[in-house]
Amino acid sequence: MGALSGLVVLDLSCHLSGPYCGMLLADHGADVIKIERPGGGDEARGMPPFVGGESAPFMLWNRNKRSVALDLKSEDGKAAFRALARTADIVVENFRPGTMARLGFGYEELAAINPRLIYGAISGFGQTGPYRDRGGFDLVTQGMSGLMSVCGPADGPPHRLPIAISDVAAGMHLCVGILSALEARHRTGKGQFVEVSLLESALSYGVYEAAHVFATGEKPPRIGQAHRGSSPYQVFETADGWITVGAAQQSFWMSLCAILDAPELAEDPRFRENSDRVANNAELVEVLSAHLRKQGSAHWLAALDAAGIPAGPVLDFDEALSDPQVLAREMVVETTHPKAGPMRTFGVPAKLSMTPGGVARPAPALGEHTDEVLASINEPA
Repeated sequence: MGALSGLVVLDLSCHLSGPYCGMLLADHGADVIKIERPGGGDEARGMPPFVGGESAPFMLWNRNKRSVALDLKSEDGKAAFRALARTADIVVENFRPGTMARLGFGYEELAAINPRLIYGAISGFGQTGPYRDRGGFDLVTQGMSGLMSVCGPADGPPHRLPIAISDVAAGMHLCVGILSALEARHRTGKGQFVEVSLLESALSYGVYEAAHVFATGEKPPRIGQAHRGSSPYQVFETADGWITVGAAQQSFWMSLCAILDAPELAEDPRFRENSDRVANNAELVEVLSAHLRKQGSAHWLAALDAAGIPAGPVLDFDEALSDPQVLAREMVVETTHPKAGPMRTFGVPAKLSMTPGGVARPAPALGEHTDEVLASINEPA
């Protein structure tokens, strides 16, 4: 029994942003019913790589859900969805603004038959404003949010983050909004409309960059691996690989100088305080790199750990997913899909002591639970 057990969510969303929100709710016990179009379903079902003919990405962020195939343009489909919405707690969708209203299922229409309904919507640019009607993808909003402008080496073209940061951020913000609306419903008895956009979600992650603009009125420069307010705080090359070192705190900096057997660095006016090191980060990195390249990563990580300085290896994803800390925290769990067979998937990051979340079921096949769910509409209360 997860913390959200008993809540019914109708998830009409597709691709990643909305389904990610639905996954978070399902992981903590909500009954998330994924409403899909008959014949094809969520287009993410066609996203490679495939295992047993099933999309691995789709299976990861649609676990713990049930699938119902409904044609929302047909009268029967409309009637079935309306019946489900009448008793549901939450609706999630990520269509362009106005799409659901044209189908007869906008917030106003659904709230009229279910005043307690919490309606969550994700769009590219929001339900208002001059860009309201534009389609938005993660790629587009990464560029428009400023994130691309500060990613990558100091010289060269803008870099897209290889992770879909706008999508995932929007899914998480919508989940927070829905849970906030749920708490408000406990007090008022009424649901409400909750909306987020990919653009605003991506923009909100640029906290250091926004602070720079607000404080100086100037665009923040691209600084590669460096940190805007802390130094040393970045990736360094060793004799056999790469490590991260976060030694900006003064006590850590002094310990680092001792580990490197370079006490003169602590007295160098260019590097004496954190603000000095930030201003002269390029010179500092050159000096530190020369020291760190003398030994392998294991040597430095052991010394840094013994001194209590935050540091770590730079792992590839396959290494990260087999790391002992990740495994100990159950962030990789196994499930069995009816078609793909035994599968590994992410565990649940938020650990609740009394009502923990978990992975109770694999991602559903298209329409797998249609008969089961629709039969419940006509069951006596």
